[in-house]
Amino acid sequence: MNVYSLVRPFIFQLDAERAHRLSLQALRLLPAAAPKPASPRLASKVAGLTIPNPIGLAAGYDKDAEVPAHMLGMGFGFVEVGTLTPLPQSGNPQPRLFRLVEDEAVINRMGFNNGGQVAAMPRLAKARGRGIIGVNIGANKDAVDRIADYATGVAQMAPLASYLTVNISSPNTPGLRALQDEAALRDLLTAVRSALPQNPPPVFLKVAPDLEPADIDAIARLSMGQVDALIVSNTTISRPKLASRYADEVGGLSGAPLCALAQTRMADFWRATGGKMPLIGAGGIACAEQAYARIRAGASLVQLYSALVYEGPGLAQRITKGLDQLLERDGFSNVTEAVGVDVR
Repeated sequence: MNVYSLVRPFIFQLDAERAHRLSLQALRLLPAAAPKPASPRLASKVAGLTIPNPIGLAAGYDKDAEVPAHMLGMGFGFVEVGTLTPLPQSGNPQPRLFRLVEDEAVINRMGFNNGGQVAAMPRLAKARGRGIIGVNIGANKDAVDRIADYATGVAQMAPLASYLTVNISSPNTPGLRALQDEAALRDLLTAVRSALPQNPPPVFLKVAPDLEPADIDAIARLSMGQVDALIVSNTTISRPKLASRYADEVGGLSGAPLCALAQTRMADFWRATGGKMPLIGAGGIACAEQAYARIRAGASLVQLYSALVYEGPGLAQRITKGLDQLLERDGFSNVTEAVGVDVR
């Protein structure tokens, strides 16, 4: 029996954001376990990084790089911290995080709450060498020049990051998604490349699922040669039919209701890039079968977060075990062979 299923009712009696904070505090009290070796079938090289297994932790859980080594010890092949902004900011007013239990979903309007990039630097320096730790960077809400904020983030965080993610897809900072528009994105990517130091880490771009075909084509075209991978996708502002009383809360929807849309967007970006750029699938992944489907639709790697709320801390290990079995069942000697097989 999954032990987490026994304690989950008690956790769900707490406010969602308080429960999140308590989980981080509890992890900080424990030593970080060493990552357990994964099946060689799951190892791959993506954007120059050697990844032991394709299951990653998405940004949003460990905003301030408090426990990246602990999460690697839970079976994740890579971990992404943040979103970190140049200056500390408190984010949007509470309440701003909601569990939609009936839908196995989450709505958040956190607003890039974090302690700032400088405060996270010593923690990231301490965690170096423990595994693949990416840093997700964003712009401050009140920044006069948001592109300049991203350039600052690149310059400050590149020396400490296994990879950088430029996050322009959160719906909770007003106007941020406008940076996905073609002209703005061109200027942003130019500034990001100019801010990179010598021997830079790979740069990923995180995009929204709420895109039109023309947007997808433009992002794919502009990203080729400018970034090393695309993360598809962030939370959605769309609202499929939901059962929870929190269904009409403002913010980004994640979890099970996002799965189908994110799966479609993955295939869209695979076709738009011609399979020539690594893609990282995020959104609604909660089991090995869903991770495998996202890989077959074009994802070299996948990320999860909201599913941890419902499935608990052993989820990454369960998915990696199940994914290995699915690959063996279908005759793949390595996960890379399965990438995009359903959309080629």
